[in-house]
Amino acid sequence: MASGDTEVRICNKALLLLGAESINSFTDGSTAGNACSLIYPDVKATTLGMYAWSFTIGKKELNRDVETPNSEWSYQFTMPNDMLTGVPRAVRASSSAGSPTITTWEIGTTLGGYTALLTNQTTIFIDYQRSVEEGNMPSYFTQLLTYQLAWHLAEVMTDQTAKSEYWRGVALGIQVEGYRGGFFRQAVNIDSAGQTPSVIQDYLLTDVR
Repeated sequence: MASGDTEVRICNKALLLLGAESINSFTDGSTAGNACSLIYPDVKATTLGMYAWSFTIGKKELNRDVETPNSEWSYQFTMPNDMLTGVPRAVRASSSAGSPTITTWEIGTTLGGYTALLTNQTTIFIDYQRSVEEGNMPSYFTQLLTYQLAWHLAEVMTDQTAKSEYWRGVALGIQVEGYRGGFFRQAVNIDSAGQTPSVIQDYLLTDVR
């Protein structure tokens, strides 16, 4: 279920965890607002790209470019503007259910300087990971994003590296886990199970004590 959050609300939840004043916007002139405006976009993109979250996976038929590739390939296709990573998760020549993936393609740069999918196929459909607006993010993900922001904002807002390390641990666990533990692991389990149990909000209360 989507959380209905906004970027400012998510940042304010992270600031609350740090005992800092909330912001009205990223441009309200406050130290926190300035920090959030710089840090939030990168933290959001990084957190979205950490795992193939089910709510980020999309399908799209690519538009074939009128230009011919300057390579061994016959055609080039424009990549989606909302693509989160540079490589599709699957490439197909048909949109039919169960259609097999194809391997005769590569990602390259066009003469115009933009990234495209190059192939000899005349029609291309891809499965890809896309960026998602905050209002469409499920609550388990916005909770993870909140912890991630608390980690990255902690030293800026509190001047305490210990708080930064603590919130990194809450978000991602410890080094021996490859920083794939903490709430990240719980969020992955929830995402893979396709459900949002009520224990999510309890995690915040128990792990910050």
